[in-house]
Amino acid sequence: MTDGAARREDADGEGLPGRPLWRRRDFAIFWAAQTLSVLGDSFALIALPLLVLEATGSVARMGLLTAVGGAAAVGAAVFAGAVVDRVDRRRLLIACDLVRMVLYGVIPLVWLFGPRIWLLYAVLPLCEAVGMLFAVGYVTVVRGLVGTGQLTEANGRLNATAAAAGVLGPLCAGLVAAWSGPAAAVGVDAASFGVSAACLCCVRFRKRTPDERTGRRTGLWHDLRTGVAFLHGHPVLRSLTALLFVFSFLTLGLNDLVIYHLKHDLGHDDGTVGTVMAVGALGTITGALLVARIRRRLGFGPTWTGSVAVCGLAFAGLGWARDVPAVAALSAAFLACAGMAGTCSMSLRQEVTPEHLLGRVTSAFWTLQYAAAPIGAAVLTWAAEEQGTTPVALAAGATCVLLAVTALFTPIRSGRSPVDPGVVPQAPPPQQPGPQVRQQPEQR
Repeated sequence: MTDGAARREDADGEGLPGRPLWRRRDFAIFWAAQTLSVLGDSFALIALPLLVLEATGSVARMGLLTAVGGAAAVGAAVFAGAVVDRVDRRRLLIACDLVRMVLYGVIPLVWLFGPRIWLLYAVLPLCEAVGMLFAVGYVTVVRGLVGTGQLTEANGRLNATAAAAGVLGPLCAGLVAAWSGPAAAVGVDAASFGVSAACLCCVRFRKRTPDERTGRRTGLWHDLRTGVAFLHGHPVLRSLTALLFVFSFLTLGLNDLVIYHLKHDLGHDDGTVGTVMAVGALGTITGALLVARIRRRLGFGPTWTGSVAVCGLAFAGLGWARDVPAVAALSAAFLACAGMAGTCSMSLRQEVTPEHLLGRVTSAFWTLQYAAAPIGAAVLTWAAEEQGTTPVALAAGATCVLLAVTALFTPIRSGRSPVDPGVVPQAPPPQQPGPQVRQQPEQR
């Protein structure tokens, strides 16, 4: 897109610098849709582990379900970017919401005839795979709705309102699970996807110009290598990918660990679990609202590194906490800083990645970041069942702090603005097709 075309686009309104986000119709609708969707997701976040714990009493089985779902998401991430860069993104997002509405809707219907744990191991991987496809598409459309200049603010607002929904969601999920059972809470999640799809039907996404679209079809591994090559060529993204690989391994099973700690170690009920998760979401709101201001003041490097360090300290303290307020406060601190680090990381990729590569770069980043996370969730929860939550949380938290220290010896430390032309890598040149695995139709 030429500079003149970009200025004309800004003059049309949606990309106008400085215009309040809430006054941008399409972003506002998109914002509302994601808030409603997260409200429902927070029900499933509580309900699915509770369904497993209720039927088996095992935190290791909870961790296994998390691992299976995480593995499906990683597998889908491999080819998600190639699909997102080629298809109509609006239709893709709507289709993902509708598919998840149907899949999650099956669980409460089947549970009317008794627990079927196998169903969770069948439905959750499918939902996680579709959810990964949605997530990659979600990242690629935000820049077109708000423009590059307000990406961090927009991502912060999206995360803040999603977290606000996350305050009410876990609290209500805990109450619904206590009164009607966890399966009913999953039904609420299914309904939320239907509402989100209806909202997305009203959003007008910016049309991509011909130079922003992927050209000829290439193989699956070529697409993944294209995204990996871009990550490798950017010094900050390269370091982030390596450090987040370890961070995700350590933290994917955190939610299961907190639930097990509250119910098994401290002897509290489902309502208490929902309350703690709701308080934790308040931390996410705080972090999301502050991240743009802190990043402007401190820079990318100090913001990201400090956030990861506090995450580690909070994680280490969770295993030692013996009362509900302490667990809630530490959960809030962890989620606040994890949200700040995640918003910075996502905004960085959106800012420096060319439009026609954004889906594949996001896909490659998440594939590499979460490649070992499912194994980590299974190991973390198994270790907690065998050794107890205290030593496991301490070891995982200390390692997170070590990751923050390691970041001080990488390009992340400089805090140099990621939109500085001096650090933006060039897109990798197109490669000639070779003997590669072909992209399957309409797969993520």
